[in-house]
Amino acid sequence: MDRDWTTTARTLSEALPYMQRYTGAVVVVKFGGNAMGDDAAMAEFARDIVLMRQVGMNPIVVHGGGPMINEMLGKLGITSSFVRGKRVTDKPTVEVVEMILSGLVNKRIVQAINDQGGRAVGISGKDDDLMVCEADDPELGFVGRPVEMNVQVLRDLYDAGIIPVVAPVATGVADNETFNVNGDTAAGAIAGALQADRLLLLTDVAGVKNPAGEVVTELRPEDVHRMIAEGTIAGGMIPKTETALKALEEGVRAVVILDGRVPNACLLELFTDHGAGSIIRSTEPRVKPRPR
Repeated sequence: MDRDWTTTARTLSEALPYMQRYTGAVVVVKFGGNAMGDDAAMAEFARDIVLMRQVGMNPIVVHGGGPMINEMLGKLGITSSFVRGKRVTDKPTVEVVEMILSGLVNKRIVQAINDQGGRAVGISGKDDDLMVCEADDPELGFVGRPVEMNVQVLRDLYDAGIIPVVAPVATGVADNETFNVNGDTAAGAIAGALQADRLLLLTDVAGVKNPAGEVVTELRPEDVHRMIAEGTIAGGMIPKTETALKALEEGVRAVVILDGRVPNACLLELFTDHGAGSIIRSTEPRVKPRPR
């Protein structure tokens, strides 16, 4: 038992340089996948977010909710299909999407953070016109592509010590339409508009993998372009890495694709030498090099 407490104390001490490094930093976290459906995993994620805020960071949570949307659409007898990994969203579907994301899922995350001693407020991309969208592709229906970002509401919240939790539902440029926005896309747009220090994309995979199936811990934009062209990056990883590249172009210092199923994944990435998942960045070095 004494050794366990000693290890805990040593770990906290070793995390100090990282806590100092990230004081005042804006970190956007995309939360989704299987962890959202598990109460214990949700509580652990919420505890990590509260800790990030407690040590002086400004975390912003952007979430998905695909499994919950699928469940409700099934109950209502609404058929849903996907094109290139994105949900085809007609008028009945977008109403269900808004109900589940802005209501059930958003408030569940807010409650989890508040239960861990944090102060969270849930909003959607429609609030204060945070995200204004155009149709991404006529084939997809009411799926939006952000064309205007108004992020002052997020600054007002985190300046007041509040953790924003954002549902990826947005207002349309015309006719006050409602758009469903891919969660990764929304998180990237928010991170870019805030020129965040970090964008963390939590997924159900360990990170970007090479042809041998090993996680590539560090990548530059040119590596991503090459791996997509070679077919090494494929399927659902393509939109995630494309989101990462766009975020870097808009001023985000680094993007990390990491496995949200790993306990304390965000803390491992931010507060340890080892990090977690795959970090994509242009030039900025870590506090210490990540082991190869």
